[in-house]
Amino acid sequence: MVQRQDWVTLYVNGIRYLEKAPLMYWGVATSYVLFGVHEWSTRLALMLGILAWLLSAYILGRYAYGERGGLYSAIVLATTLGPYLFTRFLIPDVLVGLWLILAFYFFLRSLEENPPSRFSCWGLAASCALNVLTKGLIGLVFPIAVIGLYLLLTSNLRHLLRLRLVSSSLVFLAIAVPWHVLAALRNPDQGPIRGFLWFYFVNEHVLRYLNKRVPRDYDTVPLLLFWALLLVWLIPWIAFLPQAVRRVPARWRQIRSQLGREQRANLLFILWALVIVVFFSFSTRQEYYTIPAIPPLALLIGGWLKNEAESPANSDDRRAGVISSTVLVVLGILVFAVGMFFVAYSKPPAPGADISELLTKNPDEYQLSFGHLLDLTPQALGAFRAPLAGFSIAFFLGTGLNWFLRRRGRPAHANVALALMMVAVLACVHSGYVIFSPVLTSKPLALAIKQHYRSGDIVVVGGDYAAASSLNFYAGVHLLVLHEPAAILWYGSQFPDAPKVWETQSSFDSLWSGPQRVFLWTDRKDPPELRGAPRYLLASSGGKSIVTNQPAK
Repeated sequence: MVQRQDWVTLYVNGIRYLEKAPLMYWGVATSYVLFGVHEWSTRLALMLGILAWLLSAYILGRYAYGERGGLYSAIVLATTLGPYLFTRFLIPDVLVGLWLILAFYFFLRSLEENPPSRFSCWGLAASCALNVLTKGLIGLVFPIAVIGLYLLLTSNLRHLLRLRLVSSSLVFLAIAVPWHVLAALRNPDQGPIRGFLWFYFVNEHVLRYLNKRVPRDYDTVPLLLFWALLLVWLIPWIAFLPQAVRRVPARWRQIRSQLGREQRANLLFILWALVIVVFFSFSTRQEYYTIPAIPPLALLIGGWLKNEAESPANSDDRRAGVISSTVLVVLGILVFAVGMFFVAYSKPPAPGADISELLTKNPDEYQLSFGHLLDLTPQALGAFRAPLAGFSIAFFLGTGLNWFLRRRGRPAHANVALALMMVAVLACVHSGYVIFSPVLTSKPLALAIKQHYRSGDIVVVGGDYAAASSLNFYAGVHLLVLHEPAAILWYGSQFPDAPKVWETQSSFDSLWSGPQRVFLWTDRKDPPELRGAPRYLLASSGGKSIVTNQPAK
């Protein structure tokens, strides 16, 4: 965007990238304009989005449950496992959660206003529009489904007519429509190549949902695992979810009665989580698709934690808290036992060893977000002994202290213990990411290319572009790909104005034997693309290497 001064059409490696909505990328591009291109400025927009996410959860939790309930909701959201894992790379799902939080905050406000204020109605419309610009039509589908179900269950569908539909629709259209119109005008059908409207709305929305998208370069998480992972992402606070859900109005007569603010919020939050989980249960799905369903569950848990802390000793809430803390401490003992077993029986790798040498390779699983975790072997665990020991000890001590404090009737202090435990746990998770990072990044290879690159040199990726895409960022060079046209570059490369990207084996042979210097990125020890041709190793890291057809000078 910044290089081309084009904030309408997204490009990757000089190729049109019509798959995604632009808002997250606008944030990154704005950061580049203001602060230059750096690793930290790349992450800045997402970081600010996460801070807004937590602040919005606090505001909505405070509105529904009071000051303490808002604080607990934000703490739960900040210290659950899933959001931390999926903010280590740039995906928009946390921002989807942010706009949903704001949309439902404005909706709950409108239920208590007579008539609903412009602030609430227009805020709801603007939140939906920003969500559409963040991740497409689900930014509108989710709020409509949740609000529609809520009003249907509470026999209050007439409330829709009170939401200033004309002016709210104009607000929504004013925010959401311009980019879509400009993208369609600048990327029309070109001969047999269908333009933005078909690719973005039909292929990327409808056909993706139906598992018929082209190209078929993705996998899907099994349904039961998908549901189970939502519970994993809520660790450790998942232990308090059952009693939090029990506070949701469940009886038909109760739902149709005059609900209080807290009851309305509880009902809305459970519908919010259910709509997202059910929606993706019928489509292709990745591990992180449930991330927008975590805020409502964090809010429900935060509201229950507030009630527990304010309830008298020997109350049902206090007893339920002790039971949940007992479950957690049992889990803590298991985590400690398993973790320390691997710490004791794994051997640290030799100094300077490349972690990739200790892994297996399962390329068929890499279309899943955590597919690389299946590469881990017992030998590789030796590289993670320190973070694994820290994780196990922190989880054991934190859950144990939580159990002790709740048994002593001090649930507020127990919540602090769990939150501090998760700070230590997530620090260990980060340390594990750092150890594993050479497998995931090509940064050292890109820096080696940048040091030796001269005008006229050529960089070729021997495999999937996505696996080597960090070469673009760190080396700042255009990449050619020795691969069948596929994945994110496939569609855009078919437009007549697309730069050359794909190399055949024949054209690559000519390049390699020609006068120009060629850098080949490969994840093979003996690249089959070279077919025995002379090569010179420039750099290697994480099971990947850069070889050239000419010695480095």
